[in-house]
Amino acid sequence: MSGLTTHVLDTMHGRPAAGVAVRLLQAGRELVRTVTNADGRCDAPLLSGERLEASAYRLEFDVGAYFRGLGVNLPEPAFLETVALDFGVADPAAHYHVPLLVSPFAYSTYRGS
Repeated sequence: MSGLTTHVLDTMHGRPAAGVAVRLLQAGRELVRTVTNADGRCDAPLLSGERLEASAYRLEFDVGAYFRGLGVNLPEPAFLETVALDFGVADPAAHYHVPLLVSPFAYSTYRGS
């Protein structure tokens, strides 16, 4: 199955991050705007296989609003307000899964399966 998916894990609380606003952009143009579900995932692929192109993309995650919504006392300005991940798709026939592991002061990502 080809396409692009993501999910967000809250490493501060050790659980999926529900309610994180996510945007997918290509060449500065917004393609998708969604919010993570209770499992920290999007309800549908961000891009299905037929829409995925060999190209550079950006995922943006509104993590500052997410942590404030949980009552986390963040400094102003927050250390991480929006996490932007720039990545490339070389093979649009492949599946690209881009998870985000995040806390108020750190994040990591990788190409998952």
